[in-house]
Amino acid sequence: MEERVNGDERAILERYLRSRGLKMTQARETVLTAFLGLESHVSADAIYEAAKRLDPGIGQATVFRTVKLLADAGLAREACRDDGARRYEHAYNHAHHDHLTCVECGAIVEFVDADIERAQEAVYRRYGFASSGHRLELYGLCPDCAPFDEP
Repeated sequence: MEERVNGDERAILERYLRSRGLKMTQARETVLTAFLGLESHVSADAIYEAAKRLDPGIGQATVFRTVKLLADAGLAREACRDDGARRYEHAYNHAHHDHLTCVECGAIVEFVDADIERAQEAVYRRYGFASSGHRLELYGLCPDCAPFDEP
C-alpha cells in the first residue's frame, strides 16, 4: 500500500469537517491515507485493514464512520454490488464512469458509453430535471462466470 495524502484531498476533508463543526483528527488522517493508498473498488473492511497497518490501535467503528465522511466530502464514491455489499473508489479528480458488476465473483468493470450518457441527458430534458449527477450500476455475469454452450 502506497502511503500518501494529497494536499488537496486533505484540504477538502478538513474544509468539509470544519463546515460540520468537526476536526481533522489523527485517526481521520490515517483513514484518508489508508484509503488513498488502495486502488480500485475496496470494502470498508479493506480500508480498516489498511488503516490498522498504519495505526494498530485504530478502531473499526472509527474507520467506518470516517469512510462515510470521505464519501460525504466527495473524496470517495460508493459502488454497490448486486448483493448489497458496498465498495468505495476514489472520487476526487477521477473522471465519471459507470459500472458493470459480476453477480457471481464480484468483479467490477468501469466503463464510459457516449450513447448511455446521451440517453440520460435526454431523460433529464424530457422530465425537466437539471442534472446533478447520476450513478449507473449494471449487473450480470462476467465472461469468466457466464455459462457457455459446448460446441
